[in-house]
Amino acid sequence: MQNSTYLERRGELEHYFDRTAADAWSRLTSDAPVSRVRATVRAGRDTMRAALLDWLPADLRGCRLLDAGCGTGALSVEAARRGASVVAVDLSPTLVDLARERLPSQLGNGRIDFRIGDMLDPALGRFDFVVGMDSLIHYIAPDMVGVLEGLAARTSRAVLFTFAPRTPALSVMHAVGRLFPRGDRAPAIEPIAEANLRRRIGLSSALSGWQVGRTRRVESGFYKSQALELARS
Repeated sequence: MQNSTYLERRGELEHYFDRTAADAWSRLTSDAPVSRVRATVRAGRDTMRAALLDWLPADLRGCRLLDAGCGTGALSVEAARRGASVVAVDLSPTLVDLARERLPSQLGNGRIDFRIGDMLDPALGRFDFVVGMDSLIHYIAPDMVGVLEGLAARTSRAVLFTFAPRTPALSVMHAVGRLFPRGDRAPAIEPIAEANLRRRIGLSSALSGWQVGRTRRVESGFYKSQALELARS
């Protein structure tokens, strides 16, 4: 899937996370002191990561897992500790370098192969599981479903991902964010109602062999995200 809107947003994300927000993201994903607002985001991300890991088998030996939009690699590390062979890919070379620096010396039976690039690259191969934590939230609905189609085509068991649920509070924050100077903004989050997303998934012929499973919403201050499980039927 190489829609022009997808490619444009992908470029914005690469620039933002590799340059504009690299230092802030490094602090947010560490145990360094942060503001109260960012502390709520950190707590929300920790809760969401734990929820997604709960949906994966406790024993991942023999499984290949794609961490799509791996950031600084926290989820990849936990999956590898369960025995998974993880491919951790992100658009940002800076974040991937940071993930490599933070990699523990011992991962048990697992391993992590860090890559810089697009999560839809066919060269990444096939997987048992794909996890995309907050890596689809910046794409408009048609592109989000297109990403899911591309990932599902190379996945045998389940795709776990998060989206920004359309709520009044999130809509307000989204509107306020547009007031900041363009150079200071993160690429816009694209909220979508759960019913709308489920309908779009149901209408996709490429996802006809898949069904929506578990869901979990996490709200922590400025962090509002919802996880959805897409499993082979």
